[in-house]
Amino acid sequence: MFVASQLDRLLDLGLAELAGVDEDQLVESFGGDLLCTTGLLAVHPSLVPAARLTALLERGGKPGFVVPDMTDLAAFGPIPQVEVPDTPLYVVTGVERGDDLRDVSPDEALPRILERGRTPLILTEGISWLLQQPAVLEPNHCFMTIGSRKPKGAGYDKRVPAIWISGGAPRDGGLERDGAPKVGWCWAGNRHTWLGHASAAGRQAGAALTA
Repeated sequence: MFVASQLDRLLDLGLAELAGVDEDQLVESFGGDLLCTTGLLAVHPSLVPAARLTALLERGGKPGFVVPDMTDLAAFGPIPQVEVPDTPLYVVTGVERGDDLRDVSPDEALPRILERGRTPLILTEGISWLLQQPAVLEPNHCFMTIGSRKPKGAGYDKRVPAIWISGGAPRDGGLERDGAPKVGWCWAGNRHTWLGHASAAGRQAGAALTA
């Protein structure tokens, strides 16, 4: 899918309004050769934070949501091994769900991804992917975004963000959210047979917004 068509979709979803910027300004800032390329058009968390971007997700007529016990989601940022372009929108190439890394813990998955010369997705990239291709999120085939962690002391908080499908549990808000896209977390040392570890081949910067 060309980047230009992805930008159109994001604008149709109300990205400019959500970000508090002029739509024409957002389009002009990303003009150029990248619009004619393929890859994933990712929304930088500085443009729209993950919690707000999640609300644009939809599955079966139900909007996405963040689990209620993840009120500190804004504190999760890219790990040092991940270089995110400092532009509001940018392109991520070679995105994979990481199905071959299911039943592997985040702690185990990160070195494997890096050894392959790939880079783990951050949470807003995972959300951006699902905004363009909702069908990527399948029952028993969901994914973690281990490129995002919350600093704690000399290391990280033990929680790692993930995106999967809600089963309508009480902690999710009940049956009205059954089947909805869900941003939650899993422990860094735990393995899950239904969660892969999403990664990409690389990233390309867009353009900066001008006043």
